[in-house]
Amino acid sequence: MVDNFPNVKICGLTRPEDAAAAGRAGAWALGVILARESPRYVTLEQAGKILAAAPEGIEKVGVFVNEPPEAVAAAVRASGMTAVQLHGEETPGQCRQIADLTGAIVIKAIRAKDPQRLAQSVALFDTGLILLDTYSQESRGGTGKTFDWSLAALLPEETRSGRLILSGGLNAGNVLEALDAVGPYAVDVSSGIESAPGIKDPGEMERLFDILKEMRR
Repeated sequence: MVDNFPNVKICGLTRPEDAAAAGRAGAWALGVILARESPRYVTLEQAGKILAAAPEGIEKVGVFVNEPPEAVAAAVRASGMTAVQLHGEETPGQCRQIADLTGAIVIKAIRAKDPQRLAQSVALFDTGLILLDTYSQESRGGTGKTFDWSLAALLPEETRSGRLILSGGLNAGNVLEALDAVGPYAVDVSSGIESAPGIKDPGEMERLFDILKEMRR
């Protein structure tokens, strides 16, 4: 949290104009997905153009699934990414290798299922940040569904406030409740502000940030 205003990552961007709008609204980070299985998939060339539209000082995140560390590093060099989000079965060793190769912030995504497994997974990874997403057998992410936030609330406070990004079905209608329940370092919003997969709705994005800015008052 910065000045009682949560860090907000807008993910699944597919258009430069949406990236620019999110930056102007106050986003902390912008994310593009380079996993072909996602309906929000963009090519590396597209990713570079989208991220180039972001204002200075915003974290530029590329989302990868089970890509070789060398391929991730090449993508970072080509696109200007400052962070990488690993959404597959990457090992702690691979995460460290990617951090060493890229110098970027590494975010390891973990799908919340049960308290014991969640705590073990979070403890296993020493990445700069951890992202908690909704567990689904059908999809690695982008489900548009929330999970039981009490699972995240069981993690140590220093983990939640220091390195946890909360994801999964967040929108203007539930983001304050999620923040109150978990107290994360950041929230990740994607489908909750879309008119179609990858197409951000300007009105919903503005509403989200307006609600969060009210926290300052």
